[in-house]
This record gives sequence, C-alpha cells and structure tokens, in this order.
Amino acid sequence: MLLLNGCDDGNLTLETINFGKAATKSCPSNNIIYRLNEKEALLLEIPKTVFENEPTTDPKSPKIINIDNSTYRLVYRFYDGIVTTNNICNTIPPAKPYVIDQWTASSGKIEIVTTAIKTTDATNNSSRITGYNHNIAFKDIIFDKEDGTKINKDTLSFGNKITELTNKLPFGFLEEVKQCVTSKQLYNYINSEALTIDNIDSGLIENSETPLNTPRTAIISSVKNKLTYRLHGGLLSSSYFCNTTAPTIPSIIEEWDAVDGGIIEVTTIKNGNSSFKHNIILKNVVLKKGNSNFKLGNNFIYGELITLI
Repeated sequence: MLLLNGCDDGNLTLETINFGKAATKSCPSNNIIYRLNEKEALLLEIPKTVFENEPTTDPKSPKIINIDNSTYRLVYRFYDGIVTTNNICNTIPPAKPYVIDQWTASSGKIEIVTTAIKTTDATNNSSRITGYNHNIAFKDIIFDKEDGTKINKDTLSFGNKITELTNKLPFGFLEEVKQCVTSKQLYNYINSEALTIDNIDSGLIENSETPLNTPRTAIISSVKNKLTYRLHGGLLSSSYFCNTTAPTIPSIIEEWDAVDGGIIEVTTIKNGNSSFKHNIILKNVVLKKGNSNFKLGNNFIYGELITLI
C-alpha cells in the first residue's frame, strides 16, 4: 500500500495507490517500465542505458535522476476497464479501455540501487553472476492531477528491474596450460576466453618434483602472480599470447582481475624421461571488475603445464 499526501484547496487529503504484489515489467520495444493493477497503471519512462551492470557501492547512496517530464517521466493512469500489457507496450494500443484520469509527476527524483544476482555452488564455495537487480524508488514526487490539484509524496517504492547478462562467462577451459619463454606468463585459453598469470614467482614452476602433499604455493596480488580473466570479441589463438605488445584483435569485451589474497598451488611430478608435469590449482580466488565480484571457489583447476628438461 502506497500512501500519497497531497493538498487540495489547502486541505490535507489522502490518496491511495495499491498495486499489491503486481510485478514490475518492461516493454521490449520502448523505454517504459510499468506496474498494473486491474484498472490502474503506474508508468515510468526511462532509457534502458540508465540500468548499468555495476553494483551500487553503498545502498544508502543510490543513483539519483531528476524527473524532467521528457526523458524521465512518471505517470499514474486510471482506466475504465482492465488494463493489460498491450495497452502499454503496443505501438498502436487497443482502443479500449479508455484512460479516464491521469496524474503526471512534474518533479521528483528517481533512485536506483543495483545489486548483482549470483548463483552459488555450496560444495565448492563458488559463485557466478547471472544478472543484475535494479531496485527503483521515488523521492519528493509531486503529481499534477487533471483537476488542477497536486499530490505530494516523500517516498514511493516502484519495484525491481532485472537485467540478464548478455556476455555470460563460460569458464570452459581445457587442461592444457602454456608458458611464454621470455615473460614466463602462464596462460590457458579456449575459444574467446583466457585466464593468465603474469609476473609469477620464479620458484613456482621448477623442474623438480614436489614432496608428497607439499605443493609450491604463491600468493596472488595485483602486482606479483597477477591473475586475470578476459573475454574477447573473437576467437583466440596461441599467437595472441607472449607478445611484447598485446594485440588489439580480438578485442577485449570484459576483464576481471583477481583480488589480493588468493593462492596458486603447484604440484610437480616427473613426466617420462624428458619433461615434468605441473598441476596448477587456484584456491579461494575472487575475481573483480568495478564493483562486481564472484568466487572461483575453494579449489579451481587451472590446468597442467608440461616443461621440458
């Protein structure tokens, strides 16, 4: 139940907007977000580009946009019959039901708080981002009624708009890891995604077997043993890596860096008479981009590196 306090000829009046549990929906072909309740509709016109896939740092400090009755509009409509999505989203709406009254917000603020939607795997303490939830509320709204009176509202909740990720991170890496001769960069790639480790500790990869249950370890940081995930706009090949200057094609669509504190664990065994096999595991790694982050899990298999003697 949403209560609007307004003034009518100097007298305090009470207006009620009740949308119950009606879902917040979006029109696919325009910038309208709406809620419907039988013969009523609350409509917000706002560009889709406003809803960025970037979590709000502090929920108490939302993104704030001023209603201008042009690009950003808020309208409350009353109909003489049951209103449906077709009445809101169609280019040519049905002739009925008719709009019998309308309140138009002449001023006020739109507040948006964005959070990441994650799926979790409790068995490995891992998580993945599947989308973002944008909670919309209004502050200091003044509705102009068609009869000339005004309705004032300090706060008004609108609901949630969900955006799904267009670029879902597949993490479909194979077992094979490779290492650059000069830079010593470790890299694993498949299709359009790559997971690299730069500026690695010199003692992490050695041609000597590790004692039983005693792997070599190194701490991940933003400088030393830097772990980076990249999603590209085209297919990768081995020629993309180990260059003095990183190629610009295929372009990088997304880049996620590991937060300081994760662990690289390497177990080395003899691989025949002329090589060693290094099994590399990433432990308790969190990847971050802007204000978004997710967990690779307690143990993430990076892959196997073969080095020649």
